[in-house]
Amino acid sequence: MKFQESFKALSDPTRRAILDMLKGGAMTAGDIASKFDMTAATVSHHLSVLREAHFISDDRRGKYIYYELNMTVLDEILSWITALRGGGKDE
Repeated sequence: MKFQESFKALSDPTRRAILDMLKGGAMTAGDIASKFDMTAATVSHHLSVLREAHFISDDRRGKYIYYELNMTVLDEILSWITALRGGGKDE
């Protein structure tokens, strides 16, 4: 895992809001973009950063692409933070 990419992706409030929205399930780029006052290209950029950091995955269904959370990356980050605090799973 590349923590630098992960933390860069999490550093932006719009990207954190997108992750929060995806907690409820998969959404299309259009659904996501409708929640923000920004261009579709800007939303696409944010989705690209999240995808490159492996926070989200995409799945083409017909003519739409659905985005959903990749919990594996979040679990890895939480495990690392927990280990830093001295509360690892082995304790």
